[in-house]
Parts: sequence; C-alpha cells; structure tokens
Amino acid sequence: MRTRSLIFTLGLCCIASLAAPTQIVLGTSLIEKVEPQPFPRKLYGRFLHITDIHPDPFYEPGASQSSACHRADLNHSPPAGYYGAPYSSCDAPFSLTNFTLDFLDEHWTSEIDFVIWTGDNARHDNDDDIPRSLDEIYDLNRAVAKKMEHVFLSKGIPVVPSLGNNDIWHQNRLSAGPNEIFEEFSSIWSAFIPPTSSKSFHQGAYFSVEIIPDAVAAISINTLFFYKKNHAVGGCNYADPKDPGNIHLDWLEEQLESFRSRQMQVWMTGHVPPSETKYFPECYYRFVELNLRFQDTILGNLYGHLNVDHFSFLDADEIDLSTEISSSSTIFETLIADFSEIPEPLEDTHYDNYAVVNVNAAIVPDPYIPSFRVFTYNTTGLSGFAKDVGSDPYLQTIKATQRRRALNHEQVRAFTEPKCEREEYRNSWRCQFDKPRHSDSESPSRRNSLWSPTGFAQFYMPRLAEFDQTHDPEFELEYMTFPLSRLHPNQEAQDITNHQYVIPLRLLPEELRQPGAVESVYTPYELNDLTIPSWLDLATRLTKDEELRLKFKEFMYMGGVEE
Repeated sequence: MRTRSLIFTLGLCCIASLAAPTQIVLGTSLIEKVEPQPFPRKLYGRFLHITDIHPDPFYEPGASQSSACHRADLNHSPPAGYYGAPYSSCDAPFSLTNFTLDFLDEHWTSEIDFVIWTGDNARHDNDDDIPRSLDEIYDLNRAVAKKMEHVFLSKGIPVVPSLGNNDIWHQNRLSAGPNEIFEEFSSIWSAFIPPTSSKSFHQGAYFSVEIIPDAVAAISINTLFFYKKNHAVGGCNYADPKDPGNIHLDWLEEQLESFRSRQMQVWMTGHVPPSETKYFPECYYRFVELNLRFQDTILGNLYGHLNVDHFSFLDADEIDLSTEISSSSTIFETLIADFSEIPEPLEDTHYDNYAVVNVNAAIVPDPYIPSFRVFTYNTTGLSGFAKDVGSDPYLQTIKATQRRRALNHEQVRAFTEPKCEREEYRNSWRCQFDKPRHSDSESPSRRNSLWSPTGFAQFYMPRLAEFDQTHDPEFELEYMTFPLSRLHPNQEAQDITNHQYVIPLRLLPEELRQPGAVESVYTPYELNDLTIPSWLDLATRLTKDEELRLKFKEFMYMGGVEE
C-alpha cells in the first residue's frame, strides 16, 4: 500500500497519515471558524434530509469496482466513474460529496429552514489492503462537518447530525460514555450541539436542539445503543436499568415530557431506523411505546443507514405479547406484508396505534445512486422570522388550545394479559407499559395543522455514470408526494405575488413550471399531507394497486437490484 503523510480535503483540510488519494479538492481551510449569520431568517416551511455520504479519500476514477474503486484489477470489472460508481459497492469520491454540498448551497440554502443529517460520514471498511483507522474516521467526519458548517450554519440554518455505525471504530461496536469517541465528536460537532445538551452528548452521543425556538425541536438519538449488531451493550433488558440503551430511553422520555409540557413539536432523528429486525427486542418495544405515548408531540421519525427509500410504521400490535415477529426476505416484501395487515376500512382505524418512520436514500452510490430529500411543513398563520416564532400571537393561540385539549385526550394502556404473570414475560418491557398515552386527533401528526409535514420532493442523479471533468453532474427530481394541484396557486387566487410554492419553480422539471398539467409521472401518490392517516391510506393503496406498488418499488431501489 502506498502511504505518506498528506492533507486531504473536502472543501477544507484534515491531516492524516493515509494512502495517497488522487482526488480534486476544494480550499476552505479547516482553521477557518464559521460563525452563523446574525441576520434573521424567514421561515420557508421546508427542510433538508441528507444521509450516508460515505466520502472515500482512496477512490480512484477508472479503478476497478471489484477493488472498492481503489485500484485497477485484472478481472475487468466495470471502471469507477469520475463522480462515482452507480449500483456498486464503492463509496463516494470527494468530487461527488463536494458537488452535492455545493449544489445544495447554490440551490437550496435560500429555501430551507434546517437540515437533518443522519450519519455515516466515513468510508466503509471494505478493503483489506487499506484498513480504516480511527484517525481517518475522525478526519473524514471533521471534513464533512466543516463543509456543513460552511454551507448551512454560516447562513443561519441549523444542522442536526446523528452518529452512524460507520462513524466509529470498530464498526457497530460502541460502549457507554464518557469515552474518547464521544469526546472527539463533541469537538467535531461543537457548532451543532447546544451547550444544554453537552452532558447527554458526552454520556451517549445523543442530544436535542430547538430548530425553531420554543416551537419545534429535533431529538438526535444514538441508535447504536439499540442496534443488534452492537455487542458492547446489553439490549435494554428490563432488569438492567444501567444498560446504555435504557439510560438513553430514560433520557428520551424526559425530553419528550419536557417538550410536550411546552406544547412543542418534535422530529425524531437517527441513523439506524427502528425495526424488529434491526433493534434489540426490548429496546424496540420501549421505543415504539414512547412514540405512541407521545404521538401528540412527535411529528415523525427520520433515518438513513439502509440506503433504501421507504416508509414504515411503529404499531401498537408490535408491543403486544401475542404478536410474532414477521420474517420476509426483502425490505419491500416485509413492507407490503405489514401494510396488508392494516385494518380496514380506514375510517374505523385507531390512528392512535401508529407512528410513522421515513427512511431516506443515500448520497453514496452504494448500492444505488445519489439522492436527497426536501420536506415541506405547515407554517400557515405565522407572520414572523424563525427566531421570533415563539412569541408569534398565532402560535400562542395554538399552544393555548393544545393545553386545553391535552387535559381531555389521554388513554391509559392497561395490561390484563395473563402472559404477564408468567416468569418468562414478567421482566419484559411489554408488561410495564401502563402510563397514559397522549394522542389527539387534532395534533399535527394526525391532522394537517401548524408544523404538520405536508410532503416531500426526492432528488437523485440517474445519469451519474455519464458525468466527468467535462460533463457537469445534475440532480433531477425523481418524484414528489404532493398532488399536482399543490404546485401552483389556486386559479381563483387574486394575488400570487407572495405565494409560497411548495417547491421553487426553478427546481422543477420544465413541464411542471407552468400550471395546467392534469397528470404527471412525478406525482404518483397525490398525498395532501404526511400525517399518519395519509401514510396509512397510501400503505393500503399499495397493497391493492399493482401499478402503484411497482412504482413504489422502483423508487425504493432506483432502478437497481432489490436487496
């Protein structure tokens, strides 16, 4: 292996002793301190979700994909492209990472309110000839963090990072803090973590931040404490209150109680999405119960890790002792099987039994192609800038209404199951959930109202292999959840001068920039919002409509092979 001391940059400098990469770099110095802009920002009602960047300093354009795109091989596997190798097991070249963040800087920083960034900012450990080191992982994370500061934070846009399973060494293995890893990331992410969260971050790399002061918060959870592949933790066993997962969930419960007492809304964010197959069973049961208990406070869940665009539900049935864990072979098959079990008709569905999980596709073209997502949310009725929202008269009226309703919308989860008397179940978390659940049909997660998610647009790079030094890459719209009617002002509108477009017209395909279209391949779902009832409606339609189901599968795998 070629080694030498070098400086590799991702729009900035990080010093490490590594094999020498041959990639173009940008020149923003690591030493340069990024200060948030003091001027007030208006609320646009949009935010960015970006995940799994995986920059690789050893990526070599033209190298063999069978070598993780690190060197030429004799087996004639496809060569690595300049901006990445689509549908491969290679990580991202700096050229792709830099282009993506520069594209977001140019086209989206004037249109969004905050950024959810859900981890994995180092390469995979997939090349025995160039093993990863802890210093390299730190350097790559520091480089991406500085670039995120430069692109977003310098313009007053809050950024909420989460720790990924490839952001640590050894991969997937993480013990309770305080420890060196948490100490290092507290430095790397010092610009993103508020001082009030310093204690929790040093303890477990989890924190909360008010992304819209006194109105909306994001809670960044450390999913590695719940992840089955992490053999350094105990899996949230009820009999072990000192287990890192239990301590984390105790903290999460306190955070949700605190935000709810202030009538705030919360986005849950992290790296590994919650599921029966990914989380330790007892961690999963507790996490599901908290999501259901605070359904009137949690707007939704945002994750990465799987690199597959999809949604799923956290379901009250999953914390029922009579429920068996399903086992289907692919994510798609599992989802459709789960969706087929949703009770019908939906009008009779107990919506308080569900929470929604959104998993975003990745920037890294492994195993598909680069992608990011822009969400929209309801800001109707507000008049101020982001920093002044907390004192907005309309918000104060909404909060007063929520306080009154909260007194009348609690249901107690009573356990009468005989199984809880048996010794093998007595110490399961599923037999301990007896606290009131806070559900409300008028809450933003259930009805389109202030702060409700209303839709998203997915952008991707389907022609990645075509781009090189002489052909600049492009992100294109893949699809949107909105109906066509939402893209333009109502025809009866008298004044459209200040109309807030859900997606800026300049970023739409040309065919959608003018009103009048009656159908489009870009709007297959036609969802009026992203509340729990709307997601359940889409899920049931996917089980009945084969054409829509195939389209959903196409979006999941972006034309690649189902895994």
